[in-house]
Amino acid sequence: MSPVRQNKRPLKFFFSIFLISFWLMLFMMSSSLRAQLTEDEKNTIEVVKNAQNSVVFITNIQLVRDFFSWTEEAVPRGTGSGIVWDDKGHIITNYHVIEDGDIFNVTLPNQQERQARLVGKEPNKDIAVLKIEGDLSGLYPIKIGSSRNLQVGQKVIAIGNPFGFDHTVTTGIVSALGRSMPGVGGVTIRDMIQTDAAINPGNSGGPLLNSAGELIGMNTMIVSRTGTSSGLGFAIPVDTIKKIVPQIIKYGRVIRPGLGLTLLSDRYREQLGIDGVVIYEVPPDSEAYRKGLRGLTRSRLGRLVIQDIIKEIDGKKVHSYDDLYNLLDNYNIGDRVTLTVERNGKTRKIELTLVRID
Repeated sequence: MSPVRQNKRPLKFFFSIFLISFWLMLFMMSSSLRAQLTEDEKNTIEVVKNAQNSVVFITNIQLVRDFFSWTEEAVPRGTGSGIVWDDKGHIITNYHVIEDGDIFNVTLPNQQERQARLVGKEPNKDIAVLKIEGDLSGLYPIKIGSSRNLQVGQKVIAIGNPFGFDHTVTTGIVSALGRSMPGVGGVTIRDMIQTDAAINPGNSGGPLLNSAGELIGMNTMIVSRTGTSSGLGFAIPVDTIKKIVPQIIKYGRVIRPGLGLTLLSDRYREQLGIDGVVIYEVPPDSEAYRKGLRGLTRSRLGRLVIQDIIKEIDGKKVHSYDDLYNLLDNYNIGDRVTLTVERNGKTRKIELTLVRID
């Protein structure tokens, strides 16, 4: 008898049905997972995708000379984050990230390491600008927004390199606006954005974004008893950055309006218990001198005598140099201001033109 051949078509049919069912199940699971994402999650994912190539990792290296051999050794001083500002290779970061550094290595999103030069800095606002030379492929300028109309409670997204973990993303809200915090430059940084998005060492210089993916601030500092995130992070508002950075790029420094006077530092003023800003010296060829303002002088016995103390600018109280510095931020070179000045317990008003302070 001839052998009976088994019909293999049913097996092939059932196997095909199994494969189709398997792939259909995977597709449905994938669709289900996608469907489980909330609109807020989708928004965060989209913002991060669009902004991740605008954030870099900065390593600050200081050259230290050996006392005995006089050879220089490269010593890592710190790390932080940076933001791609434009298509010319300018990177913005915090001044304290690059402070005392000699070499600045920038790690790009594709993990390439490049060296950048320091363009300029403004310690009083904790802002610095670096520039990468050469090939800029793979880098995209951040989308710049505004901080003028921020509202407490709105969503924010922070991207940075905390503890060296590059492109770490945290989310939160605007916790408060108009905060004043002591800066590394010795004066208060005002109008800062407070956020509960986790900010840790290494986040400094990184972007704080809104739900449209726009830069609204630069993460700068935290308030913490442990040195790590405690829900109290602070960012420099982007409107301040937009005022400072173009000047640094153009001039290498910030051009500020001033009174053309030398003023006594707050440390000595506090020791003397004086409320106001003490005028230390007035240039003889200045408008201020012609209008009768005078600095410190000496008595017949050789003791220093305080003459004029600035108490107000355009009716706004001035208690310290810190107050004066931040008030003048609202003016331009050439503007006229009215000073209320006190000498020997008597006050008078003097109008001055603000001059350029380099």
